[in-house]
Parts: sequence; structure tokens; C-alpha cells
Amino acid sequence: MAPVLGVIVGSVRAGRVGPTVARWFVRHAEADGRFEVRVLDLADVVLPLDLSGGAGPEAVAAWAGECDAFVLVTPEYNHGYPASLKLALDSVKHEWRGKPVGFVSYGGMAGGVRAVEQLRQVVAELHMVSVRDAVSFVRVKRAFDADGATPDEVAPDAADRMLGQLATWAGR
Repeated sequence: MAPVLGVIVGSVRAGRVGPTVARWFVRHAEADGRFEVRVLDLADVVLPLDLSGGAGPEAVAAWAGECDAFVLVTPEYNHGYPASLKLALDSVKHEWRGKPVGFVSYGGMAGGVRAVEQLRQVVAELHMVSVRDAVSFVRVKRAFDADGATPDEVAPDAADRMLGQLATWAGR
């Protein structure tokens, strides 16, 4: 049985590019074959604003508990990552302990790398293991064609390295 890779689409903004980026990565991960891939789009999940109870919504908690590894697909907004992604991380932190996490980021000229650097600090506090390699797309609105393919020659190689690291940490 293949380990389960949870791919989280972190942006919830109208007109977002995240689903296009996530679909590219999901196709790549499925073709790789090392994982069963599941997608959680935070735009489809109602997250609690009051986290004092310590538990996230059932839909997120149940999904998170079934995954062996994660990939966070995140934009860079104002040199950081979206609040929706922070809320999701805070909602189910106990379910994600000890699990590996990778990053696919996108944005303008920096390609989301500043958001990823901040996320690495957050996931470390959640006792997750962030893998070294990540995928980033600069000038994302020009990075994909109408079919969701990218001419970026670096992205597939980076995704392969990241998937290998996730598989190792997931114990497969």
C-alpha cells in the first residue's frame, strides 16, 4: 500500500492561481507513483476562528490523520503566506506531528520562497519534518499554459527530488 500524500491548496482568494499550480504538482506526483495523492483545497473547508478547544474541524482533522506526508501549495502574499494556511496548520497540529512536509510555492519574482522560509519555522514548531528541496514558480501568471503545463525545466526535477525526500521520511 502506497503512503498517502496530502496536497494542501493554501490560498482561498477569488481568482487565485493555486489550483492550477496544485493540479500540475498532483499530476507529477501521481505519475511518480510513490504516493496515493489526496488534495485538500482550503477554499472548500470551513476552518474555526476560535482555536481555544485545540481541535480543528472534523473534515480537516480526519483527512490530516490519514496522510503520511504533506505538500503545502502556497502563494507569497506581501512577503508571507496566506492566513488560511496558518489557520489550517494551527487547527490540526497534533495530527501532523512527526510527518514530513514539502513545499510548492509561487508568486512574482521571488516565486514564493519567502513564504516557504516562514512556513519552515511554523512546521518545525508543529514537530513536522520539512524536506530540503522545494518547487517554486516565479511570475506564476506566465508559468503555465491553458492546459496547466509549464515550460519550466527546473520544476519537474525539483519535484522529483522533493518526492524522494518525502518518501524517505514517510518510511517508504
